[in-house]
Amino acid sequence: MLRHSLRGWGKSVRTLLLGSALALGVATAASAQSVGGNYTVKGSNPDGSSYTGTARITPSGSTCNITWQTGSTSSKGVCMLANKAFAAFYKLGSDYGLIVYELQADGSLKGYWTIADREGVGGEILTPQR
Repeated sequence: MLRHSLRGWGKSVRTLLLGSALALGVATAASAQSVGGNYTVKGSNPDGSSYTGTARITPSGSTCNITWQTGSTSSKGVCMLANKAFAAFYKLGSDYGLIVYELQADGSLKGYWTIADREGVGGEILTPQR
């Protein structure tokens, strides 16, 4: 009888350890996929010229707010993270735009942007400031 009880206990411990390992993996993946804070901006315009600046992402529930400062130009928008896809709709002066980033393993965001009713696509990388 004691042997039967230990056999069941061993299976329960294995199940508990496996469940704990999976939960830890899920928690680690979820924390690795968060965004927020200050970022360094490096980008290229549709005409090939480059720009640099800063960005700030402020989480707000299931969405976030984002602001960019590139030279004398500032813009702001609303954003969201879904798995590794990070998207923002923004206002730049009187224009509206869309940028879609991919969250990288190092926490940086690599993306492509466009402005409504204009030809071309630009590229941009946001690197977390540490």
